[in-house]
Amino acid sequence: MTNKPHIFGPQFSTFVRSVMLCCEEKEIEYSIGLSLDNKTIERKSEAHFEIHPFGKFPALIDGKNRIFETASICRYLDEKYSGIALQSSNIDEKTIVDQWSAAISTYLDKILVRDYLLEFAFPKGENGTIRMEVLAEAEPQVLQALNKLELLIENNDFICGKQYSIADALLTPMLDYLFFLPVKDRIFQSVPKLNNYIQRMQQRPSGVKVLTHQAK
Repeated sequence: MTNKPHIFGPQFSTFVRSVMLCCEEKEIEYSIGLSLDNKTIERKSEAHFEIHPFGKFPALIDGKNRIFETASICRYLDEKYSGIALQSSNIDEKTIVDQWSAAISTYLDKILVRDYLLEFAFPKGENGTIRMEVLAEAEPQVLQALNKLELLIENNDFICGKQYSIADALLTPMLDYLFFLPVKDRIFQSVPKLNNYIQRMQQRPSGVKVLTHQAK
């Protein structure tokens, strides 16, 4: 067993990238992949369910600890390891990060990733073509979600205020994928502050190492 935290999951996953961003921000040395103890774990195999009870990604293996659910993993890393704090010690500020972390992991993941991005990544139309009618149906919700985020960062540098937080780590990989879609100009044209935000996140040292334009 490795002495450093191991992120179990594929690097292209938005939530796996969120955990990677937290590690990079806190300068935690980590490993990543679908192998454990030099053995490849097949998706949805018995070994996978032993790591994550619902057969999802990511999970974190840190010594004897096996943790699932991305926000919980990020909070664990933030509290266990030294480095910059990714959540405030102030209960009011911490609650804001928690609520937006939950909203990003549920509502925004469905709107931006499940209902929209995945149609570009894994199109299910005839002969593997993108179903334009699916995108057309989903896009109003995407634009509405982006406009909510635009209002959220109107007077802030980050999603929950003036400091980078777990909420930023959760959101950034989703926006990063949107930023490289062929429809990027259309969906970001009404949210200039959010457009600037994702570019700043891409240019952070953590973003340079983790996000789409650097992913291998």
